[in-house]
Order: sequence, then C-alpha cells, then structure tokens
Amino acid sequence: MQEYQAPLADMKFVLRELVDQELLTQLPGFADMTADVAEAVLDEAAKFAGQVLSPLNRSGDLQGARWRDGQVLTADGWKQAYTRFCADGWNAVSCSAEFGGQNLPRILSALIEEMWNGANMAFALCPMLTRGAIEALEVRGSPAQKHTSLPKMVSGEWTGTMNLTEPQAGSDLSAVRTRAEPTGEGGYLLTGQKIFITYGDHDLTSNVVHMVLGRVAGAPEGVRGISLFLVPKFLVNADGTLGKRNDVHCVSIERKLGIHASPTCVLAYGQNGGALAELIGEENRGLEYMFIMMNAARYSVGIEGVGLSERAYQTALTYARERVQSTAAGVRGGPRVPIIQHPDVRRMLLTMKSQTEAMRALAVVAAVSLDAARLHPVTQERDRHQAFADLMIPVIKGWCTENSVDIASLGIQVHGGVGFVEETGAAQFYRDARITPIYEGTTGIQANDLIGRKLARDGGRAATAVIAEMRALLEDLSGVPRLAGAAAVFSGAIDALERAVAYAVETYAKDIRAVSVGAVPLLKLFGIVAGGWQLLRSALIAHHRLGAPPHKGAYGSAAGNADASFYQAKIVTARFYADHLLPQAPGLAHAVLHGAAAALVEGVL
Repeated sequence: MQEYQAPLADMKFVLRELVDQELLTQLPGFADMTADVAEAVLDEAAKFAGQVLSPLNRSGDLQGARWRDGQVLTADGWKQAYTRFCADGWNAVSCSAEFGGQNLPRILSALIEEMWNGANMAFALCPMLTRGAIEALEVRGSPAQKHTSLPKMVSGEWTGTMNLTEPQAGSDLSAVRTRAEPTGEGGYLLTGQKIFITYGDHDLTSNVVHMVLGRVAGAPEGVRGISLFLVPKFLVNADGTLGKRNDVHCVSIERKLGIHASPTCVLAYGQNGGALAELIGEENRGLEYMFIMMNAARYSVGIEGVGLSERAYQTALTYARERVQSTAAGVRGGPRVPIIQHPDVRRMLLTMKSQTEAMRALAVVAAVSLDAARLHPVTQERDRHQAFADLMIPVIKGWCTENSVDIASLGIQVHGGVGFVEETGAAQFYRDARITPIYEGTTGIQANDLIGRKLARDGGRAATAVIAEMRALLEDLSGVPRLAGAAAVFSGAIDALERAVAYAVETYAKDIRAVSVGAVPLLKLFGIVAGGWQLLRSALIAHHRLGAPPHKGAYGSAAGNADASFYQAKIVTARFYADHLLPQAPGLAHAVLHGAAAALVEGVL
C-alpha cells in the first residue's frame, strides 16, 4: 500500500488563487500570514502526514484500539506519534495565542486537517474533538475553567471529548437522561451513561476533559432542560496537578465497521456515587453551548470527507497507472495497456478527482468566512460572512461526506477484485468513510438544518446572495470560448438550485413534511452546484494564467513559474465536472419540487 502524499499543488492553488488573501491579512492577528508563510506550514504538515501518520494507518486498522480491564489502549505507535504531533505544535495551529496556540487562520488549519485525515483518519479524530471542546470553553467557560484546562488542551497534554448520545436517545437529545445533582459547594455529581464517545478514554494523555450534556434535578423536560458540564477523567488540584480518578469509566469500546484504531467508548458516570462536574455557563443552556462544538465538528467532519476522498483517489490512480490489462479500446491485437487508458476507468478517476477538488475548494473558501465572521471589524461584514458560513456548514458536512463514501467505493471499483481485498487499502478507505455521513448528525439532520434554520428562517436571503455570486461568475465566463459549454450547463444548474430554494422557502411553513422529503436532494443539489461554482472559478483563473506571462508563485511551485499542464488540468477537470456532475442538478430539483407526493402515501411501507 502506498503512503499518502498531500496534494500540495492543489492546496496551494486554492490558498493563493481562490480565497480572498487580502481580506484574510486584514483580519486582526493575521497580518503576517502571507501565502509564502502559509505554504511553508503546509510543506511541513505534508511531511508529518506522509512520514508519521500514514505508515500507522494500516497497522492501526489491523490492530485496533483495545479495552482491557477498564483500560483503553491505542494501537502500537499511536502514543509516540501523538507525542511528536503535540511537540511539533500541530495540536495548537488554529488555537488562540492567549492559551499557547499559534492563531493560524482556519483556511490553513482546514487544509492541514485534510492532510491528517487523508493520512490517518482514526488518529485525526482525537485532535479534532479536542479542538471542538477548546472552542466551547473559549466562548462559554468561566475564567477558572479556561485557566485550568485550556493551556493543557491547546498543548495537547490533555484531550477533550463531546458527550451527547445515550442508548435510548440517539440523535434525539430531548431524551437525554444523565442527571446532575448539585453538591452544595458549587459543583455537581453526574450519573448516567454515554455511548459512541470518540476517544472517550485512551492512553495518549494524562487527562481527558469531557464535555457532557445532562439535566439538573428539576430542570424542564426536553431540550430546554439540558445543561453542559465539564467532567475531567482525573480531578485537578488547586496547584494544577492531577488528583484522584473521577467517577467516569469506559466500560467497553465499540466494534466498528471502520476507524478501528479510534476508540469509540461507552462511558459510565457515577458508578461509585457520582462524577464530580462543573457547570459550563448557565443551567438549561447546554444545547446552545454544545452547538459551538457541534458546528466546529460538523465542518471538520466535512474535511474528513475531503481527506478520505483524496486518499482513495491517489490509491486508485496509482493502481490504474500500474495495472496492465487488455488492449486499448478499438485496437485489435495490440499490446495490453495500463487500465488508466480504458475510457470507463478514466471516467471513474475523473469523477473522483473533480469532486475532491470541488469539495476542497468549497470548504476552504467557507473557512475564510469562518474567520471573517469572528474577526472582521465591520459588523455588517461579520454578519454577511456568518450567514455564508452558516449556510455552507451543513452542505460541506453532508455533501462532502456522502461523496467520500461514493468516491471510496469508486476506488474499490477501479481496483476491481483486488479492491475488495484488504491488502490494497481501498477497502479500508470505504470502511472508514462510511461513518462520516453519520457523525455529528446524519445527512438527513444536516439537510433538515439546511431547509429549516438556513433557508426558511432567513427567507432564503443567504442562499440568494450565493446564487447571485454564481450568476456573476457566468458573466465572467461569457468571453471564454473553451468554457462556454461548461458555463451553459452551470447556468442550468443554477436555475435548478434557485427553483429548489424558492420552493423550500415558500412551502416550509405550509407543508414541512413535503419539503423534508426533498431535504437531502436539496442539500446534494446545493453541494453539486456550489462545487461547480468553485471549479469554474478555478478554470477561469487557469485560463487567465495560461494567457499571461509566467509569474512567481502561481500555485506555489518550487520553480515559482506557472505550470501549464497544471492549469490545463484545471480547465479539463471543470469541463468534466460540468458534463458529468452538474447535469444531475435538474433531476435533483425535480425530486425537491415533486418528490413528496409518492413518498408520503400511507400504507406503502
């Protein structure tokens, strides 16, 4: 199995050419973050991903995490890799400098996260959950909680988790039963059980900080009565040293389809009287606070989809170049050729490539808005970027993860029979990818969020603004003959998206069930069209670069000159996407507008 190689050329293209670098450097704290500095960071991350994390991916899958007598053990090499990961500063790249972080822009940390996930998703899950817990504490933690926990979590000395799900509740958080009894000394005693807790226990660090949803005695029923608690694995003494073990224990780890090296724990709170906990923020506002973590995690899970897709594509491409089988189509009696010359294999590979590039571009463009929504000095601009980021997060999470499953499946198909055999690695990518459309809210939940909170609630204003940007790109494409065909298909896809959005906005209040039937098709439609938007932006940039004199750093090449073949590939990839992916848009719009009638007929199921 070949090791992962970060797609640095495409990452640097996105960084230099697609995102608004001028805006980024104007945001507080990012003035020194030039493209050259960012690329140097990416180069180092690529080395760590390829040389340290990737070699552990297969062995970790085979050995898996283990539970022995209440202890959770990670796979061989995991602890050494994690120690080096933290020592090199990777855990802290986008964290606040106030607590020891490097304060790098989200676009940069997103590309780095993609590398971690492409190299070794099971490993990458641990720092991803810690980062979400850090964000929640930064926003809602007390000064004492921040002082005690954040420096250790930012450095990676401690990790963090997100504890939502219970056996009887699933995604219905109104059914959470974990109980919190006030101690009378400002703390609480927690009792209950949580399931599916990623890295809920392990041997990588000295402490784990759990962020736990529970109910204070007497709280209202439903989601209005949920509070958020900080529960450390080991209690922390006043001087910052670790004290006795808290009453939270891993009672088992799940046996899963994939990500075997990531311990997914069942945690029991209060088997011996109650786990000591601290309230975060105010009582009964826990779900609101947890969504700080949830939104961060949903975006990051979308990045998982991009990383896994890239890894599956790389593996399939290498195999297709090396595997010799059959003569070329239309050639009688000729020599056997590498299967990359066969038309259907080329179609599969370009499907994988074009979607992966589209997902990467959309996710990184959205990352700029995540930073601008926090840091832009102008309120109106903060609001505009927040609206765009809010709209895109369910799309990135749902569309990128669903695509990753399809792309990993195509990777197996390119390999043929040997793809179904574990040694090639193609099967592992499929197994690992399959959790991503479920993590942090299934695709259906993301789609319901899209139609409800992100479209109906604001009357479609954010979506209308995005569609206007797409139409503006059409005007820019009008004078480029080589992209005329792709632009025409894109225009029809925009029309389809506009019809679907208008239907959802107009119908949601009157017939939520009808709109809900088409929610996932609408999410997929939005992703496909938004991905086409970014690929055609890329193609237009490539067109201009090919017509201009070579210039330094066109996409971060070592020689500093534009690479004509790279830019030609950008144009061809966009054309392929327009011919093979964008035509799905009208069909998906039809499902949104007309799909409810048959789906809601009683007595069929």
